[in-house]
Order: sequence, then C-alpha cells, then structure tokens
Amino acid sequence: MATFRIREAAELLGVSDDTVRRWADAGRIPTTSGTGRPRTIDGADLARFAEELAASAEPPAPRAVVSESARNRLTGLVTRVVRDTVMAQVELQCGPHRIVSLMSREAADELKLEPGSLAIASVKATTVVVEVPQQP
Repeated sequence: MATFRIREAAELLGVSDDTVRRWADAGRIPTTSGTGRPRTIDGADLARFAEELAASAEPPAPRAVVSESARNRLTGLVTRVVRDTVMAQVELQCGPHRIVSLMSREAADELKLEPGSLAIASVKATTVVVEVPQQP
C-alpha cells in the first residue's frame, strides 16, 4: 500500500504543505501517524481526494486560438462517429479527402461530434511519407 508524507501529497496536489495540513486537520484528508513518525496519507485516499478536488475546481475559460503550429488544417463535415467505452473513430469529409481520426471517447463527447458537425482536422506529424507514383 502506497503512502505519502504531507510534503509529497502537497507536491502531487499542487498546493503548499500548510494547505494539506489544514485539510488533514479539518478531516478532509484522512491521515495516519505512529509514535514519533510523521503523518502519512494512504495513496488510495489521496487519489480519491485529488479527483474530488479536480472535480470541484472551476476550469479555466478557453480562449480563442489566434495562432498555432500545425500547418495542415482541413475544414470539413463529420460524416461518421463510432464510439466505444474508451475510444472514438471520427470520419470527416474535407473536400475530396476523407480524414479518419482516433481519439478518446471523452474528447469526442466534449467536442459534441456527430454526423453533420463542422470540424477542422489539424494534422501535425513528426513523419510524413511522400511517395512518387509509377509513371504510365
């Protein structure tokens, strides 16, 4: 069973040691300690608390994109979305080009992708293979 000291928990949560101590003193995070030993937090308890903390946080407001590094942007219509429990396959028709993207189901749901949605396929790859076809 993983356990974390107050300092380690604070680092993982992105807060100060004092904040974690206050939360522990208020009973928000259960701690254990032995005689002459520092307080520790059970890893499972810390993970649950981290999820609760993130769920209660106000997400930052998204800003409009004014510039980005991808040069290959293809605007098109979503023609098909196949979702399973973890992933989604999204197909776009961008002019004469069919683009297929695999993404998390969570991302597809957040983007509200469905057939008929307008979307932009932004393609940035570390490798692009260029082939020369056989001449007739």
